[in-house]
Amino acid sequence: MHRRSCVSAASAAASFTAARTYAHPHRSRRALARAISKALVLVVATAVVVPAAAQSWPSKPIRLIVPFAAGGNVDITARLVGPAMQETLGQPVIVENRLGAGGMIASEMVAKSPADGYTLQMGSNSTFSVAPALYPNAPYHPIRDFTPISNIQVTPFVLIVRTGLPVQSVADLVKLARDKPGVLTMGSGGTGSSNQLVGELFQMLAGVKFLHVPYKGSALATTDVMGNQIDMLFDQGTTAGNNARNGKVRALAVSARARMALIPDVPTFGEAGVKEFDIANATGLLGPAALPPAVVQRLHAAVLKALATPQVKERFAQMGVDAIGSTPEEFAAFIKDDFARWTRVVQATGIKAD
Repeated sequence: MHRRSCVSAASAAASFTAARTYAHPHRSRRALARAISKALVLVVATAVVVPAAAQSWPSKPIRLIVPFAAGGNVDITARLVGPAMQETLGQPVIVENRLGAGGMIASEMVAKSPADGYTLQMGSNSTFSVAPALYPNAPYHPIRDFTPISNIQVTPFVLIVRTGLPVQSVADLVKLARDKPGVLTMGSGGTGSSNQLVGELFQMLAGVKFLHVPYKGSALATTDVMGNQIDMLFDQGTTAGNNARNGKVRALAVSARARMALIPDVPTFGEAGVKEFDIANATGLLGPAALPPAVVQRLHAAVLKALATPQVKERFAQMGVDAIGSTPEEFAAFIKDDFARWTRVVQATGIKAD
């Protein structure tokens, strides 16, 4: 059997399970276990026909580039999954933080690296969807210049409002906003930030208009929602969920297909009447364009095995994120759709990044 056939077979074995995992994140553990079993069995069964070059890879440490500062969601994911992958790959996975230009410096570096599997990126929507949508002259293209390996984890956005705002549901908020167009204030982490774009999409779908208040980071906007200084924010799922549970804010809806375990009484936007608002804040593994298929398959198998380790499961549960482990093909489709979505929003609203 040719190696490409081996890759296709292993990817197909995990494809349906990973797709169901994304659609129903609370079934992640069982789905991942099945995906791992199917993918690894096929990889082992066909290992004898892998070309010599693929068999010798990796023969040196792998660099895992993180476009953001240490301690954030993407960095934590890289430092969890990277070491777990190296146990499978047999070489160190060294995490490097490369900051600047909203993640574009790191992304450009990875895009222009040799396609040998030794330089990878732990990216997010901000780098592979939002930045290229905001900057038409970005130094890389999210589809042409990368090889998607796996969408590793996702967390939804949560619409939170200040406790003093007289609304209890999305329907209440929409009615109030239509009665007072351009008056209700919506915070964000800055002009062109992910939560501003999510908020702009909501306004387009709901037919309302808020007054945008940009901050230098989402944490400051969250503080002002808790302090009743601004009306609302589309916040990161874990932060918003914890603040809602503690009574510091009111959560109205979750941008996922299923409710969050952290705040199970909060409906999804679909349940609240806003369709096509299933938006994931994704973190995934990518390499330069034209990575050898055999290397991609080995990396994908290592990701699946890493996601099944107790330490990764426990930390992800604490973070409130959902493990995905999608196939390269599924991740490529996700990036294509996500980039197209935010390009439409940017063009429709005329948003310019700071």
